[in-house]
Amino acid sequence: MDERESPGPEESSRQPARTAAGTVPVLAILPAYNVARHLPDLLPRLLTLRPEIETVVIDDGSEDGTAEVAEKLGVEVLRHRQNQGKGMALRTGFERTLQGGHPACITLDADGQHLPEEIPRFLEAWERGGAVVVGSRMEQNQSMPWLRKRTNEVMSLIVSGLAAQRIPDSQSGFRLIDARVLRDIRLESNRYDMESEILIKAGRLGYPVVSVPISTVYHDEDSSIDPVVDTLRFFKLLWRSRRWVRHPGR
Repeated sequence: MDERESPGPEESSRQPARTAAGTVPVLAILPAYNVARHLPDLLPRLLTLRPEIETVVIDDGSEDGTAEVAEKLGVEVLRHRQNQGKGMALRTGFERTLQGGHPACITLDADGQHLPEEIPRFLEAWERGGAVVVGSRMEQNQSMPWLRKRTNEVMSLIVSGLAAQRIPDSQSGFRLIDARVLRDIRLESNRYDMESEILIKAGRLGYPVVSVPISTVYHDEDSSIDPVVDTLRFFKLLWRSRRWVRHPGR
């Protein structure tokens, strides 16, 4: 996330990153904005994954008591006074990951679209050497809206080329990121484009980016993604990525 010195992917041992008894757990990061009604179902399912998983909710300026619900359920909450967007919530979670000495973090949506029961798949792929593990919905995408499916396929093809690694579902927010990756890259984006930036920079640095299948779950909420604004952000990201390809991580 910054320019501190850190060993590259081939120079660093994975042994300290294990989650056996006595080590620091992987941190589950939930960017949350007005999702209080989902948390009583979601958070207890995450808590059953202790001690391998610790959970933090990043309350991004919610107005519906999201933070209070999470705290009553026994989950750590970090608050933004005002809504700053998912990218900034992820930044806060990444900082918490590094400050807490967590070997990796898992990001997932707080509205129930990602199933905590599938987290072991990410941990297994990480244990096998994946530095970034992305949940892919493309094997079970029958319920995905047609336009979203086509857009995702095109964006994933572009991101895969820039990252020099095959990533079937680059727009999936359900992913595991090794702490070494967070230390080795400096993030520039603050919105949804941050998720693509991480993949491109990690891939170009030689970190293995792997995928695991996840379920496709949709609710009745409107998407917080603005198809026009966020598409423009993606094209701006493509322009900036020319420099990332030449100078990975920066």
